[in-house]
Amino acid sequence: MVAAHASHSSSSSEWIACLDKRPLERSSEDVDIIFTRLKEVKAFEKFHPNLLQQICLCGYYENLEKGITLFRQGDIGTNWYAVLTGSLDVKVSDTSNHQDAVTICTLGIGTAFGESILDNTPRHATIVTREYSELLRIEQKDFKALWEKYRQYMSGLLTPPYGVMETGSNNDRMPDKDSMSSSALCQVSKNCNKVPSEKILRAGKILRNTVLSRAPHMIRDRKYHLKTYRQCCVGTELVDWMMQQSPCVHSRTQAVGMWQVLLEEGVLNHVDQEHHFQDKYLFYRFLDDEREDAPLPTEEEKKECDEELQDTMLLLSQIGPDAHMRMLLRKPPGQRTVDDLEIIYEELLHIKALSHLSTTVKRELAGVLIFESHPKSGTVLFNQGEEGTSWYIILKGSVNVVIYGKGVVCTLHEGDDFGKLALVNDAPRAASIVLREDNCHFLRVDKEDFNRILRDVEANTVRLKEHEQDVLVLEKIPAGNRVSNQGNSQPQHKYIVMSGTPEKILEHFLETMRPEATLNEATDSVLHDFIMMHCVFMPNSQLCPALMAHYHAQPSQGTEQEKMDYALNNKRRVIRLVLQWAALYGDLLQEDEAAMAFLEEFYVSVSDDTRMIAALKEQLPELEKIVNQVSEEPKASQKKHKVLLQLFNTSDDRAQKRQPIRGSDEVLFKVYCIDQTYTTIRVPVSSSVKEVISAVADKLGSGEGLIIVKMSSGGEKVVLRPHDVSVFTTLSVNGRLFACPRDQFDSLAPLPEQEGPSTGTVGTFEMMSSKDLAHQMTIYDWELFNCVHELELIYHTFGRHNFKKTTANLDLFLRRFNEIQFWVVTEICLCSQLSKRVQLLKKYIKIAAHCKEYKNLNSFFAIIMGLSNVAVSRLSLTWEKLPSKFKKIYAEFESLMDPSRNHRAYRLTVAKLDPPIIPFMPLLIKDMTFTHEGNKTFTDNLVNFEKMRMIANTVRTVKFCRSQSFNPDAALTNKNHQDVRSYVRQLNVIDNQRTLSQMSHRLEPRRA
Repeated sequence: MVAAHASHSSSSSEWIACLDKRPLERSSEDVDIIFTRLKEVKAFEKFHPNLLQQICLCGYYENLEKGITLFRQGDIGTNWYAVLTGSLDVKVSDTSNHQDAVTICTLGIGTAFGESILDNTPRHATIVTREYSELLRIEQKDFKALWEKYRQYMSGLLTPPYGVMETGSNNDRMPDKDSMSSSALCQVSKNCNKVPSEKILRAGKILRNTVLSRAPHMIRDRKYHLKTYRQCCVGTELVDWMMQQSPCVHSRTQAVGMWQVLLEEGVLNHVDQEHHFQDKYLFYRFLDDEREDAPLPTEEEKKECDEELQDTMLLLSQIGPDAHMRMLLRKPPGQRTVDDLEIIYEELLHIKALSHLSTTVKRELAGVLIFESHPKSGTVLFNQGEEGTSWYIILKGSVNVVIYGKGVVCTLHEGDDFGKLALVNDAPRAASIVLREDNCHFLRVDKEDFNRILRDVEANTVRLKEHEQDVLVLEKIPAGNRVSNQGNSQPQHKYIVMSGTPEKILEHFLETMRPEATLNEATDSVLHDFIMMHCVFMPNSQLCPALMAHYHAQPSQGTEQEKMDYALNNKRRVIRLVLQWAALYGDLLQEDEAAMAFLEEFYVSVSDDTRMIAALKEQLPELEKIVNQVSEEPKASQKKHKVLLQLFNTSDDRAQKRQPIRGSDEVLFKVYCIDQTYTTIRVPVSSSVKEVISAVADKLGSGEGLIIVKMSSGGEKVVLRPHDVSVFTTLSVNGRLFACPRDQFDSLAPLPEQEGPSTGTVGTFEMMSSKDLAHQMTIYDWELFNCVHELELIYHTFGRHNFKKTTANLDLFLRRFNEIQFWVVTEICLCSQLSKRVQLLKKYIKIAAHCKEYKNLNSFFAIIMGLSNVAVSRLSLTWEKLPSKFKKIYAEFESLMDPSRNHRAYRLTVAKLDPPIIPFMPLLIKDMTFTHEGNKTFTDNLVNFEKMRMIANTVRTVKFCRSQSFNPDAALTNKNHQDVRSYVRQLNVIDNQRTLSQMSHRLEPRRA
């Protein structure tokens, strides 16, 4: 124990030494060191940064051994405290004799106490250290000064953990709790809340009865100020309990949102009518316990509640995020904590009306957005001709836009916004806004706040001009105030690129990067963003000459030594950037002749310079290694043969490592004619449609007027444009390519082979273990995922035809998702025997569970989406026979697919996982598309680098998921699973939804 204590003290000595200084002697570096440490303390995690900064200036460090009395009940307080480590007992006595004091609770790490110093009231309890404890202490005069200056931030944050101190309009204080009877509290609570819905009322009853059944000690009488509060629960205990009850609760924040649902509807009430549920030692009471004679649940009710608990948890987990967000947005802006602002900001990232705003503006908006709701349809939000003072974004519901003399001109729905003009000019409202339905929710931005944010952003914007035109726009942002390894404080602010010409953005990064390769995550991240995204605005044909020019650049001014130093550092920076660029592109460079020529020329230049400049020699081996790697051409015939087999002959089962498909790889491909004959062409994977037509024409002897058509199994036809590229891998699972004259387009019909199988394979794969199937699926999916180059995501988002590049590996990985989804539906719809279908449902749920266990989220979601396909979900007779255990597991899995709050349930799950992970790729694509479509690539003829940074950040998710290699389960791999391996790699499916629905109706006709 002593050794552990000594070790801890040693590691904490720096910030403690800073706190031991007198406040006037503390430097800004001291404050930064203290700030960094206190940010990690639970007591301060919700404090506004400005307030925490002031605490760093006036706080003192105290450490006390076990059994020390900090102060006694009845003392007049002189200090406020926060617990940094250890714990303290809170003891209360009914007499003046402290010997008979009883411990009513224990204060743990992160709790704060002692607010009575604000009005000099006697201490309500005696505080004694339970173990060795470290405290932060603030003297009364300083605490009062903080309260006067930061009251809006501190109100509600500094509540003692064993009770509640509220601020109010009457003398800035609430009445003492001793003067408020519990019956009065109950009455106010009931009056404040609306009548709860039946669904939430039932949810509250189930939770209360389950608590009484499983943890009856949680609901009991509690004391505060010698006052008894009947049948109360504690907020922190409720959160702890909920997290233990269901795997669908992933975090304390999520649990808070679930309890907030009950609080909003009055099924759970805070004893002092607070409207925000808090994960603190605060008292809450179930609605049933408001009555003096609240009955205990019967044995039958306990059994019912046990059966319904998971469904209740699922319901609350689905609506909890909305309730939690409403709770945060209802807080006055000044009371929002750092965590609150981060959660709101994350929400704003996915609101299309805000997608064009910079990250800085969104973060500022998180602090001023106001939640506004209206219950009744027909409510007029504002009238035409009124002064515009606010901008609205619809969170829920819809509104009609009405103009005098014209009536309703349009309807706006969730995600739409209106009133924005009011923020940029003083014109009157151009229309009236009327609620179209009940219970509409809005986000409101007031003009004064928005204009202040824009002014602040502009004040922190630096514009570099040439010939009176902006060429580079930088924004000043907080740097995070981190402390370097040497103990020196880093600059408090940094400048980030918002937009610029390609040349100036490159020049800026070269000038600001360190010439030496240090471990600097921030710098590496910025460089990674540029290297990842430059293909959008500065292709290699422009970048390579620019890099060569920068490498040979010589300063025109300065002494000879200064010129030499500049040239050396400049060369080292360019070399470092080229190394990162070549590492990212890898063997993709082999397909770019200009890039290969540059790399070889650059290597020669650096080699020549090392003869004169010895300092460059340390970077030469790494450069040489990369040049050799990308210059080694594999044997062309082997490469092409390998791709040909892997792409179009899935029965090839040789256990070899899958190689990525490159645009220059050649493939053999069948292109069908109108009479359903075909011709086989041999072309590069990245061929354009124009080149495919040429290859087909060579085989057919004539190509006049030919078009290439993509045909799905359902008969949907798409004429491909001449400049479309890499079309072979973009086909649907059973899709085919057709070539025909344009006038014969209407006569094209799908091939019989596109229909898919007519019999299922249940007899084959029911004999295979679910775990083996999931394991082999994961091995195959990892091979596909690992072949996807990060740049393919960029090409896919911005349009591969713009780069003339293939996205074959990404296409095949996305197609695999659809293939697994349709495999699930196909097998179930081809199974005519009811009992076998039930077994299939169980099998797929078990496979999904194992995929989740292997962190194969792509196949996990594909299976769950297959089970939720209407052709399967409508089979009520089948689902009725499914055991309740499997129904609950499926319901839990389905909750992870919940799209509300932008798939927050899924994102929370992924955030807890360590790599390797196979992510849900369609959602990643959706995120990138959302950013791309919501933001212009060029603004005022400058590259919108803020957009580039946002997309690169999403792509980094792929890098993170693959940052650890996937190692198959040796115990499973060593078994002979050739049959399972072959099965999962050549799934035969029906991908025509209409056909699947018809089959489903034949299995179980619609009930009358």
